[in-house]
Amino acid sequence: MRRALGIPKTTDILQHIESLPPPRQATASEAVRSIERQAMASQAPQPGLAALMAYLDDRAVPKAICTRNFDVPVRHLLDTFLPASPFDPVVTRAFKPPKPDPAGILHIARRWGLPGAAGLIMVGDSIDDMAAGRRAGAATVLLVNGVNGGLAAHEYTDLVIERLDDLVAILEDGFEGRDASQRRRDGAGGKDGHLADEPTSAAL
Repeated sequence: MRRALGIPKTTDILQHIESLPPPRQATASEAVRSIERQAMASQAPQPGLAALMAYLDDRAVPKAICTRNFDVPVRHLLDTFLPASPFDPVVTRAFKPPKPDPAGILHIARRWGLPGAAGLIMVGDSIDDMAAGRRAGAATVLLVNGVNGGLAAHEYTDLVIERLDDLVAILEDGFEGRDASQRRRDGAGGKDGHLADEPTSAAL
């Protein structure tokens, strides 16, 4: 996407588009959407996705999505791989401001009738996911892969998993993030199992 827009890796794509004059914004936005549409053809479920969704749905654990993608590929992913698994709300980049701002996660908490994000778990694979989750006050879980291993030791990452269904045993045992002891001292308690997910270009 950055190559298509002619911007360096260090430049945030959405911030760059917002900085352009209106006619160029429209052109740049369509270029990004075109790439995202093309990526839909290669979408595949992440290992462990079905098992994790079955576990959460059997226990009526609410799930939401907070993503920087636009709605078409997100809806395609849900309709193709998770037609019977509810996600509400689905927060796309139409919601402003996007990640790494915590606003989207805090919006999810409000929709679920929660006073804040302290009871949420943010699962993702990028620094934007970890930053948004931490800034919102949620626990953060990194789905590690071949390119994001450097985030495993990041201060915003509470826990690292290699497959989505690794989260099942963690939830069964009682999730404790990196800051669990501080949260207990502050009287915030543990996590209550609400889940906010980020779909990557491959799957959740």
